[in-house]
Amino acid sequence: MTEDLGDRARSVIDANRYMALGTVDKAGRPWVSPVWFATEDYRNFHWVSSPDAKHSLNLAAHPEVAIAIYDSSVPVGGAQAAYMKGEAGELTGDDLVRGLEVFDRVSREDIGRGFGLEDVQGSALFRLYRATVSEHWVLVAGRDPERGSGVDRSEPVTL
Repeated sequence: MTEDLGDRARSVIDANRYMALGTVDKAGRPWVSPVWFATEDYRNFHWVSSPDAKHSLNLAAHPEVAIAIYDSSVPVGGAQAAYMKGEAGELTGDDLVRGLEVFDRVSREDIGRGFGLEDVQGSALFRLYRATVSEHWVLVAGRDPERGSGVDRSEPVTL
C-alpha cells in the first residue's frame, strides 16, 4: 500500500521539536537558525526568540522564510524531511494571545514550564514569532521502494 506523502510530512513534523529556519537580511544574505517550535495545524509554526537574534532582525526586514524539519541523528540514507516556505513575524495583540496558547501547550509538555504574556512582551527577553506556511514538500529518498527514482528529491504535498 502506498503511503500518503502528506501523512509522511505530518509524521516528520510531529516527531521533531526543532526546525531549521531560513531568513535573509536587508542585503539578501541568507541565515539559518535552529528554533524550537510548536504547531497544531502544520501551517502555523510558533517559536520564541530574542528580538535581537539575527533571524529575528532578518524577519523585520524580510518576512519570507524557508523551513526544514528533519531528524539529524539518523544514519546517512535514513533521513526523512519536510520542507516549507511562507512568511513570518513577531506576534502582537490577539494573534499573540492565540499563538501563546499553542506554544504554551508544547512548552509545558517539553520542558514543564509554560509561557505567558509576561514572558514575551515589555522588558522580557523573548518575543513570540509565527511562520505561516504557504507551501509544503516532503523528501522522497532515491531508494524509496514505491517512489524512488535513484535520486533524492522533494515532492509537493498538501497538508
